[in-house]
Amino acid sequence: MAIGGTLRTLWLFGLLTALMAGIGFILGGFYGDPITAAIIFLAIAAVLNFGTYFWGDKIVLRAYKAKVVTRDEAPRLYGIVERLALKADIPMPTVAVLPTYNPNAFATGRSPKHATVAATVGILQMLDDEELEGVMAHELSHVLHRDMLVMTTAATIAGAIAFAARMFFWGQLFGGGNREGGGNMLVALIVLITAPLAAMLVQLSISRTREFKADAGGAKLTSKPWALARALEKIEKGNLAVPLQGGNPAHSSLFISNPFRGGFGKLFSTHPPTSARVARLEKMV
Repeated sequence: MAIGGTLRTLWLFGLLTALMAGIGFILGGFYGDPITAAIIFLAIAAVLNFGTYFWGDKIVLRAYKAKVVTRDEAPRLYGIVERLALKADIPMPTVAVLPTYNPNAFATGRSPKHATVAATVGILQMLDDEELEGVMAHELSHVLHRDMLVMTTAATIAGAIAFAARMFFWGQLFGGGNREGGGNMLVALIVLITAPLAAMLVQLSISRTREFKADAGGAKLTSKPWALARALEKIEKGNLAVPLQGGNPAHSSLFISNPFRGGFGKLFSTHPPTSARVARLEKMV
């Protein structure tokens, strides 16, 4: 990994870990011992970082009920990924399919030797071979530049922060803590809103640039930037028509296009506008 990529990863780990510790400190203030609570949350963040490094890909795949497929089970998808991996000179990644009609794809894993690329049933049905090749080339560009660890770690810890904030809120709502009064609920509500938002903004700080780079890398790999541009336009329409159900918005940065719509998703998207991505790809033609 390049020095810049390593520093970016360490910065991300550190900032998200600090957010976890901050929630612990606030939570501990309502339960008597903020320092101990902050240390406990730091330990949780350390375990999450360690677990994400070694098992983050499996956690994400399980969350979306992805099925690892063989060449015989998905010859079209497997063949495209195999040809692109050979062209990119990287090990053949594991290939998986998600059982959802939301058209999307993502890559996960800690390195090119431990990578998985996944596509949804929806994207396989929607795109032609050239468009699907463009999408898989985008994902293999993430693999080549080792973006997957950053994405998976951000998604895992951001999800944990959102969960901790919700637990704090519900604990205060039903009378937890050793203080009384409406001030408790106000603080709980502020944490519920701002903690997940802060985690999402950390993802935003690196996600958009990364997506532009993966688009360019994928287009160069296939020499067909127009195919990826066309695929992105179709995916955008498909996401609006069939949003991903049952997933965690903290995982949005993993996908080639944000599959979650509504709420803060429109204001704080982890992806650049599709129109901007298409415009850059068209300039490469």
